[in-house]
Amino acid sequence: MLAELTTLLGTVPADATNADYRRAVAVDNVLGKKSAATRRLTAQRLSELYALSPGVPLFRNLRRLWPQAGAGRPVVALLCAADRDPLVRMLAPTVLRVHPGDPVSKTELDEALATAIPRRFNDSIRNKIARNAASSFTQSGHISGRTKKTRSRPPVGREALAYALFLGYLCGVRGPALFTTTWADLLDRRPEELLALAEGASAAGLLALKKAGPVVDVRCPGWLTPEEEAILDEPR
Repeated sequence: MLAELTTLLGTVPADATNADYRRAVAVDNVLGKKSAATRRLTAQRLSELYALSPGVPLFRNLRRLWPQAGAGRPVVALLCAADRDPLVRMLAPTVLRVHPGDPVSKTELDEALATAIPRRFNDSIRNKIARNAASSFTQSGHISGRTKKTRSRPPVGREALAYALFLGYLCGVRGPALFTTTWADLLDRRPEELLALAEGASAAGLLALKKAGPVVDVRCPGWLTPEEEAILDEPR
């Protein structure tokens, strides 16, 4: 739903509440949907994928990075959706295993889903999920082509890198391991490329990076409120 998200963020003020976003979609019809039922469903699905609430750190920081993310916006959106939708996370390795330029088959996604959660979905639902996943990874730039799907590498900038590290940080990951999470993998870059992007993000003030030999320390100052930081620091 990249097109819908892009239009919505370009229409609704940055300080909007979840109710404001839902009203813009379901009542004001800023996305130009044909029926009231479709508008309500679209508002619900966008909320599920992106939260659309400044009280949720994932969305608040996506919204903050969005104006500067440029060509990296599709990957930023996918990172957020992958955090909130387990099916996206589940199918990501199947896409990422394919070498750039090689064909990507919806059958592979279907089979990966059947293997991961057997007997959970019937054939029709599973096939629809595979088609939707192929569409999502096409929108993000991991897959190219309309009829013949091939693997491609998405545009990735320092904003997407910072956001991926932040998602790992929220999960309690620290140090060099932040560059090996599911979200870092979705950037589809070699370790040295990720580190170079991190240095650029640090120079731009998006995060704080300290590196001394193999020791890497990454912090995300300003990304969380003091209350959120306190919750994150609570013993688990």
